[in-house]
Amino acid sequence: MKQLLLNLNQWRPFGKSQASTHFVQRSKMMEYDQPLVWVTLILMVFGMVMVYSASISLPDSPKYASYKNTHFLFRQATFILISIVVSFIVFRIRVEDWQKAAPYLFIFTLILLVLVLIPGIGKGVNGAKRWLAFKGFNLQPSELMKLFMVLYAADYTVRKQEYMHKLTKGFLPMMITVAVLGLLLLLEPDLGAFGVIVCIAMGILFLGGINGIWFGGIAATLIGIFTSVILLSPWRRERIFAYLDPFQEDNALGKAYQLTHSLIAFGRGELFGVGLGASVEKLHYLPEAHTDFLMAVIGEELGFVGVVTVIFLFYWIIKRAFDIGRQAIVLDATFAGLAAKGIGIWIGVQTFINMGVNLGILPTKGLTLPLMSYGGSGVLINCIGLTLLLRIDYENRVMMRGGRP
Repeated sequence: MKQLLLNLNQWRPFGKSQASTHFVQRSKMMEYDQPLVWVTLILMVFGMVMVYSASISLPDSPKYASYKNTHFLFRQATFILISIVVSFIVFRIRVEDWQKAAPYLFIFTLILLVLVLIPGIGKGVNGAKRWLAFKGFNLQPSELMKLFMVLYAADYTVRKQEYMHKLTKGFLPMMITVAVLGLLLLLEPDLGAFGVIVCIAMGILFLGGINGIWFGGIAATLIGIFTSVILLSPWRRERIFAYLDPFQEDNALGKAYQLTHSLIAFGRGELFGVGLGASVEKLHYLPEAHTDFLMAVIGEELGFVGVVTVIFLFYWIIKRAFDIGRQAIVLDATFAGLAAKGIGIWIGVQTFINMGVNLGILPTKGLTLPLMSYGGSGVLINCIGLTLLLRIDYENRVMMRGGRP
């Protein structure tokens, strides 16, 4: 009996200690992904600083003569604050509710894309009608479509999972949808946004297990369509030829003007840059320095080190998106997993295209750098997308604790 009591006394503390240790281990898991939040905030704030640097001299030109030097800084700061407030609201929406709303949000954005093309409703800038004008704010529906295509493609893949290897029931309906969407975007025209959206849709279908033969066939078809669009459009064709030889005199003063000055900016930056605010190219040499070519200003002022830092931060976000998506699929949350990976594809493709254009790897195309370039629609939609990613990760953590989201 004494030996039994001794054994019990030895066992009780051990059990209590084990339970406490288990509790401590569980409590160490954060409620949300703090590094993801901080990296996103760093990119937005850094982008705001660079937008200010790139736009500070714009009031010297006749086009922006009525603006103050801080005009774009204050507007970008306002966009970021609004985006953060909206993100707090979006975070409270369950992923299940996003899935239910996905088809309706997609149709709603299609209607907005139609409205953009109606004279008197759509707003044109530099020959392209891509915006809906509201008081103090311009909405770009193609930015909305990037997010809602992620949701719609993920929902479609889940709903049609048993038909994903069939042409008529699984593959063809999505391709018809993308074709209609592409027609609307090409009428604006916005070939860059169409390219990103196609990559999102195709990427999610591929991850969802689509038939490899159909996937290869449609990929070849899309390459043919993009090639035909370029060849049949004289100004796009001229831009491609200029991109191939940007420093040829006619090209440098014409279609490749932006590209040549972007390359000059990177060349001037060398390893550590000429210093924050000391860019020469932003002084009316490089057009759209605060939007599409912000990366060139970063390269000039902060050099190779600054460029590599930005690339690493975007790489971290993209990798984290795929990690979150993989974890969600392991937990049988297929829609959430595909949506998370779709967000990674979206940010990754758009970042690659923007940086590729700035560096002369790709032909000049009007796509902004996510989270960093000037623009209300872009920053807001990027924040909503990354907040959805944060919500997916939060629900993953809840399920790993044994709870329900």
